[in-house]
Amino acid sequence: AKFLDFKIQNMVGSADVSFKIRLEALALAHESYCSYEPELFPGLIYRVIQPKIVLLIFSSGKVVLTGAKERREIHEAFELVYPILKTFRRLS
Repeated sequence: AKFLDFKIQNMVGSADVSFKIRLEALALAHESYCSYEPELFPGLIYRVIQPKIVLLIFSSGKVVLTGAKERREIHEAFELVYPILKTFRRLS
């Protein structure tokens, strides 16, 4: 069987920022981009508008980026969100 005329629908990337993140504070400060319901799901859902990427951010510092059509979009979204994550670093 040949695999022809395929189209990439969704790329997923993951990262570890190597510091813990205060998800409650991030959710309050960026409420128009975030949804965070820890009783339903432990990760904060952060929606980047451009590029249109959804990040799952965990208090451990692990981040999953999804929804990209190209690798570049994952990098762009991470570069955009990383400085924000640094401001919500848990210092304990």
